[in-house]
Amino acid sequence: MKPIVILLLAISMSACTEDVGKVSLGLFTTKDVVIKAEQDPKIPGVTCHISHIEANLDFSDPSDMSIACRQTGPILPEHLAQIDLSKNGEVIFRESKSILLKSLKVRRIYDNKAKTLMYLSYSTKETNGSHHHALSTVPLYNTQAWTWADKQKVKPIELMN
Repeated sequence: MKPIVILLLAISMSACTEDVGKVSLGLFTTKDVVIKAEQDPKIPGVTCHISHIEANLDFSDPSDMSIACRQTGPILPEHLAQIDLSKNGEVIFRESKSILLKSLKVRRIYDNKAKTLMYLSYSTKETNGSHHHALSTVPLYNTQAWTWADKQKVKPIELMN
């Protein structure tokens, strides 16, 4: 992918995010903790708050982040019917963290057995990966989608050879 396409994609993806907080890490540093509010694009009743370090004047931001997702509106069966139900889930948010192919991603994964939406935030470095990640969950209990979730079949655990 060409660098200009990557830049335009990063700008368009971050345009749907709202900065809701910013805290300086000190008087003599250029680093801030930024808190963004991101609504799940397929499940508008879920909002995730993602905090991460923004290092002004650096070529790359640190990989540390945190995430908290909560139900902020109705979660309907038709919302769940359109999500990726695989074990890998799907990326719902992505933000570039450097000019060197590093990004912050949030992936939604559905836990069929517990009837819970899991939101995993992690940092990717296309050259060597990153171990920094955080997890938040939104249970479907007491939502309108609970009946839909209850009807889904739980696949038995496959035995390893």
